[in-house]
This record gives sequence, structure tokens and C-alpha cells, in this order.
Amino acid sequence: MPNGEYLRYVALGDSQTEGLGDGDDTVGLRGFADRFAEHLAAVNPDLQYANLAVRGRLAGQVRAEQLGPALALRPDLATVVAGVNDILRPRFDAAEVAGHLEEMFAALTAAGAHVATVTFPDLSALVPLARPVAPRIADLNDRIRAAAARHGVTVAETARPVAVTDPRMWTTDRLHASSVGHERIAAALAHAVGLPGSDDTWTRPLPPRPTTPGGSAAAAELRWVAAFLGPWLGRRLRGRSSGDGRTAKRPTLQPLTTAVD
Repeated sequence: MPNGEYLRYVALGDSQTEGLGDGDDTVGLRGFADRFAEHLAAVNPDLQYANLAVRGRLAGQVRAEQLGPALALRPDLATVVAGVNDILRPRFDAAEVAGHLEEMFAALTAAGAHVATVTFPDLSALVPLARPVAPRIADLNDRIRAAAARHGVTVAETARPVAVTDPRMWTTDRLHASSVGHERIAAALAHAVGLPGSDDTWTRPLPPRPTTPGGSAAAAELRWVAAFLGPWLGRRLRGRSSGDGRTAKRPTLQPLTTAVD
């Protein structure tokens, strides 16, 4: 769509696409996909939007559970964002994860959809305990770029700007984007697909923030382990997922009436 006038946008993915970190389950989740849909609707108010994402899903689960329903909706634009949950598993196979993503790229583009995806930032500057997975992230990003190139998929390079490591871009769990982060991802996608009025301001640093006294880094890490890493590991050991029993928040194409902030 040379003028960005997409009619049917479908989002596939996990918790980031569902919108965790931007709102909550009480007031409702927004997230980058909702925000990207708002950018699209600003160009074409007749846009119909579906979000099939479910938190906790691995890339293979996204392909198995969401690809068929997505194809049935006949999108002319789709986003596919998955793989972070795989990166965090003890047994990670970058080729296998990228293979699931490429299958979705191939099927959706063959059906006539313009597909967009993102790369994942290395957050070891924010989460020192994440340093061992940094090579996994880099490997998967390279495979995403290669698969995207083979199928004409648009890649929003959200891994690269220095701004993505600003703590304000992330929630206190350091795994999900904050409202500000989701807004930047949506703007990155809008820029990547060439929507009218989009630009590269999403890459620029956030305004300076006042200096506030802080406790020790070690104490902060201990609080994070207790509040977030511990419960996450507990679910893994019990074979549980945060997405157990959950379904897509927006399984059918619906009009979008909310304006962009």
C-alpha cells in the first residue's frame, strides 16, 4: 500500500504484542500493536484490526495457534513478533525459532500480506543477569534479518538505537516495554513501513531526567530477582506459563476508533 492505506491489520505474537507493560488486565492493555493500529487508522479510518497475541507463547506456539486464524482474516498487513520467550528457555535453538518465524513470513506474504517484524535489543545493560543470553539475541536478530530479506518482510530495527536501553523504556520487570517503550516500537513500525508523517524521532534519546538518589546496584538486583525472576523460574519448574488459559484479546477484525496520542 504505497500510501499506507491498509484495510486489514493482524498482529501475531506473545506478551509484547498483547501489550503487557502498557496498561493492565484491569483497565485493559494497549501495547505497540494497538498503537501501531492507531497510526494506521490515522491514514485510513476504515482500518480493521485484530490482535491474536497471547502472553507466554513460544515462537512455535505462535505459528501453530495464530498463523491459521491470521490467514483466515486475509490481512493486507501483519506483524509477527516472537522469540523472546524462546531465548529465555534453557534449551534454545536459534535456527528452530527463526524457522518458525520464517514459516509465518512465507505464508503471510504468499497470501498477499505486507509483513513487518522487529529485532530485539540486548538488555544486559539493564539486566546484568541477562548477559549470558546476549549472544542468543544477536544470533536470532541476524536470522530474523536474513529470513525477512528472503520474503520481502519489513524489519523495524528496534535493537539498534541507544535509546532502547533507557530504563524508562521498560517496566520494572525489565522484560516488557513500558508505555513509552510500546509507543516507540509503534513509531518504529510506522516509520519502517513508510506511513505518511512518520520519521526517525523514535530513535532519539528521551529527555534528560532529574537525578535521584539510588540504592546500591546489588540491592536493586536482589529486589528484581525476588519480585520477577523468582516467580518466573517457579512457573517454569512447574511447567506453567503466564498465558495458560488465556485467549487472544481481539480475535476478529474490528474497526479502530482511538486516535494516536
